[in-house]
Amino acid sequence: MSWKRIMTTGMMSVLIFSGCASTDQGQVKQLTVGTVQSEIKMGMSAAGVAEALGSPNIVTTDEKRREVWIYDKVSSNRVDTSSSAYGTLIILGASSRSGSSTSTQKTMTIIIKFDENKMVRDFAYNFTQF
Repeated sequence: MSWKRIMTTGMMSVLIFSGCASTDQGQVKQLTVGTVQSEIKMGMSAAGVAEALGSPNIVTTDEKRREVWIYDKVSSNRVDTSSSAYGTLIILGASSRSGSSTSTQKTMTIIIKFDENKMVRDFAYNFTQF
């Protein structure tokens, strides 16, 4: 192989791998109270909000036909644990099983109200964990 062909092949490989390193636009963003507090500001554009939080679950309008975006996320986590013991005597056998389960649920609701120019005029959020 010639040096020129090796360089071209190497550069194409770099371009291919560089393309793989870009972020996926379809990726779901992790919404947290910290993200809302640090990213969302009064006067921010709708495009800026979408970049920071992703697409809202609900888009509606208020009584003056101004857009309102609602992000409503719920996550559940359940952990099951079990233990068992088995003992045997020449003829008799015994078995014992016990287990427990814990579950947690988190909800995050974010409401963002825009003005006529699609700039943030107000926002509120609520986070619960139980």
